[in-house]
Amino acid sequence: MIKNALRGLAAAALVVLPLAAAPSAHAAETVPLATAVDRLPVGTESREGYQRTSFKHWNAGLNPTDGCNTRAEVLIWEAVEAPKEHPGCQLEGGRWWSYYDATWVTSASGLDIDHMVPLAEAWDSGASAWTPQRREAYANDQGAETSLVAVTARSNRSKSDKDPAQWLPTAPDDAVRCQYAAEWVGTKLRWGLAADDTELAALRDITLGCPNESVTYEPAG
Repeated sequence: MIKNALRGLAAAALVVLPLAAAPSAHAAETVPLATAVDRLPVGTESREGYQRTSFKHWNAGLNPTDGCNTRAEVLIWEAVEAPKEHPGCQLEGGRWWSYYDATWVTSASGLDIDHMVPLAEAWDSGASAWTPQRREAYANDQGAETSLVAVTARSNRSKSDKDPAQWLPTAPDDAVRCQYAAEWVGTKLRWGLAADDTELAALRDITLGCPNESVTYEPAG
């Protein structure tokens, strides 16, 4: 996929990588997108009681000793050209590809770290019943490449807390929508989050145009 290929370039460019996440007791699984959509739990959504502060972020990241929080670690990991790191994890330079809107970005300040499934949507879909610790783990999830994504602030704010029935990437390549749907579904399956009827209908409609798309996911611990 487009983003994964660029991440491969980024990984090759980095001198120091974040510490690897602890191995999961669950095996990763790859299935066709249509199969993955059918695996989503179906449920009604409720935003009652939601507060963004219910999800602690950004925390100290995978390596609490490197001075970088989760946001900075994701920026370093996803950079196509690695930025220089200064004391306090201040980042200078670098180059990123925002796949939502097919835009190159050359300043970390121009990027947001998007939760593939927004925090409010996660709350609506099951996270309201989680412990604070699990919500923090979700909000800082670097255990799956697709949980957090560096994109332009413009595209992230356009997406806001919308699901695929309400918002899709604006990049002109149809493959981007297939990728986005796969990453959305994979994130929901990873965390056991439900989808409502409108969301499922939109995902199934997208799937019709993505016969070769697959979803790889590993349940979160």
